[in-house]
Amino acid sequence: MNDDYHPELAEYEPHGDRPLRSQRTTLLMRGLVILTLAALVVPGVLTSISFAEATAMRICRIWVAYEVNEQNRPLVRFEWFSRDGIAGWECYAVTASGEQHVKSLGVIPEAPELSDGTMLPAIDS
Repeated sequence: MNDDYHPELAEYEPHGDRPLRSQRTTLLMRGLVILTLAALVVPGVLTSISFAEATAMRICRIWVAYEVNEQNRPLVRFEWFSRDGIAGWECYAVTASGEQHVKSLGVIPEAPELSDGTMLPAIDS
């Protein structure tokens, strides 16, 4: 392959040891890429967390009404080291004597089901 075969490269002179872009421009571009990726990912993560918390609260309300009574206020928290040994949502009932642990709901809360397979009814809020 010679210059006749690629005429667009006939008068090309490489930059030598100097980089194509300055260090400042490269750093600015990297920052912009990281900021853009965060802008794409963060809303999805926040939406997922909000949805999981709302689901856990509805399920906790059902468990509190079944196990304690309907007058107690349900409380859910995500705990990294829960009673089951894994991270997940924990359901508590706020009673006059303090918080009473009701149920471990897991990382992804699911419909309340008793050990015999009976589904607990939903509660109108």
